[in-house]
Amino acid sequence: MPLGRESILIAIGAACCLGVSFQLLLAWLQQLEQPLRGRRSIWSALCGLSIAKQSQAVNGVAGLIGNTPLVRIQSLSELTGCEILAKAEMLNPGGSVKDRVALQVVQEALAEGRLRPGGLITEGTAGSTGVSLAVVAAAAGCRCSIVMPDDAAIEKSQLLSALGAKVERVRPVSITHPGHFVNVARKDAAMEPGTAVFADQFENQANFRAHLKTGEEIWRQTGGRLDAFVSGAGTGGTIAGVSHALKARDPSIQVMLIDPPGSSLFNKVKRGVLYTRHEAEGKRLKNPFDTITEGVGINRITANFSCAKIDDAFQGTDREAVEMAQYLLRNDGLFVGSSAAMNCVGAVKGARMLGSGHTIVTVLCDGGHRHLSKFHNQEYLAQCGLTPEHEGRELTFVL
Repeated sequence: MPLGRESILIAIGAACCLGVSFQLLLAWLQQLEQPLRGRRSIWSALCGLSIAKQSQAVNGVAGLIGNTPLVRIQSLSELTGCEILAKAEMLNPGGSVKDRVALQVVQEALAEGRLRPGGLITEGTAGSTGVSLAVVAAAAGCRCSIVMPDDAAIEKSQLLSALGAKVERVRPVSITHPGHFVNVARKDAAMEPGTAVFADQFENQANFRAHLKTGEEIWRQTGGRLDAFVSGAGTGGTIAGVSHALKARDPSIQVMLIDPPGSSLFNKVKRGVLYTRHEAEGKRLKNPFDTITEGVGINRITANFSCAKIDDAFQGTDREAVEMAQYLLRNDGLFVGSSAAMNCVGAVKGARMLGSGHTIVTVLCDGGHRHLSKFHNQEYLAQCGLTPEHEGRELTFVL
């Protein structure tokens, strides 16, 4: 039998006096609301929401992408004296920040008539973009083919196969080589003219456009109160889109790059020179990347990265990233992937440079579950001489 307005108000007062959990109280009020469905109730009035508003649903997988929470990383914030905030991109349905890019690429291709249901979308990727494309392509009724380097974590290709994508692993070579995973994916699309689209995440500026929205979300979630944004770059889409969106709102916001070992972007930002002549891609005798950090770092300027507005840059090491990943798990319960860990290293370095009292935002690109065979595998880390050593709460491992 429904309770009257007076009875509910008395219950609220009694609960407050007795110290009853407010969450339990809200749950109880929701139950009371059931007989009142169809008209505004006390619960709805308190929350300023109608029953219909509470039950709104998003439209398919696309509706789940983006608008991720901005989480305060408590340990890093307390120890740096800054507010360290991070976009929890692992909460996208495909598990990473790349869902945003995949959605933008597929939506634009469909809108322009370059892709139709039943068509094929191909991409060369170290893994996360492939997973996102497989999810979005399936929702759009399209096929997906992914080419990836064979040194990428095996669980990424296993996940792609489980999602229904065709997967091809190739040896890591220079982008100038026809066997580079990006070039193979481009060739695969060319074999189905009129029905296949090469996503081209490195050069397709749909990537950049997707992250204009990420930047707007950050601005809204912080209420415009932030001093810096820190991120690594692979395709360059994230740092380019976010930097444009934030600086359009407030040009004083500092945008900082964190670059892993083997990448040349730090030199480009700090010195204006990407590489020396003998370091150019295609002239190296081996894979230029001597790092276990996947998804960030590159030795060329992509069309997306060329749009970035970057003020400063830091270099990060594999040791710092590994220790940071373990630190976040131990102190904050955050299980992050390698590029997310590197971003947090950059956030700490940015906090030290700016000094206490500032707000710094970064991105948790994906979760650690995609890195179990390498970055979060103790045997593999031992082989690389990267067994985690730091056990304290201080951030002494960030140099």
